[in-house]
Amino acid sequence: MIYSLCGTLIHAEPTFVVIECSGVGYKCLTTLNTQRLLPKIGERCTIYTHMLVRDDAIELCGFAGQEELNCFKLLMSISGVGARLALALLSELRPEQIAIAVSSGDSKTLTRANGVGKKLAERIILELKDKLKLISTTSASTSSDFVPTPQVTQGNIQKAVGALAVLGYASNDVLPFMAGIDPDLSVEEIIKLTLKKIGA
Repeated sequence: MIYSLCGTLIHAEPTFVVIECSGVGYKCLTTLNTQRLLPKIGERCTIYTHMLVRDDAIELCGFAGQEELNCFKLLMSISGVGARLALALLSELRPEQIAIAVSSGDSKTLTRANGVGKKLAERIILELKDKLKLISTTSASTSSDFVPTPQVTQGNIQKAVGALAVLGYASNDVLPFMAGIDPDLSVEEIIKLTLKKIGA
């Protein structure tokens, strides 16, 4: 399994890029959001990958950050959502935007992506919320040093915690990173700042 590629960006098209590593060019399907974060042709970059194995082909999907990769895997786990549709969603929406849409039940935002109708958007919300409950329950029962989640009362902070859970972050893990963040900021800004602190 190829976890990541670190090399020179030698080619880019709207749906894929080619990264040269040790003389070998790897074609990676990408999202538009990832492409916006990549450097110019000829410069070095690192992307995180997910391998798709089919009967007739093996393909790599590449992402600029772990959050987008994690969101892609979550989307792929939903019935009716394949790689192309997951990439389309992540080309139209950033991971934090998808997380906010799921946590708030906003199916209209998800339908902005090509190929996502109202019924599929509602299924994505339903299945991701169900997976979230399962993840939360499992984390609480298996963690040996589990500490009850502090009460979160500030509106946008609470919404951000819920949205980050969609991306696989437990509330106990993210709340310490939210200390000092202005609760009057938008939910999206709170998520961005929190993810920045986590990755620092």
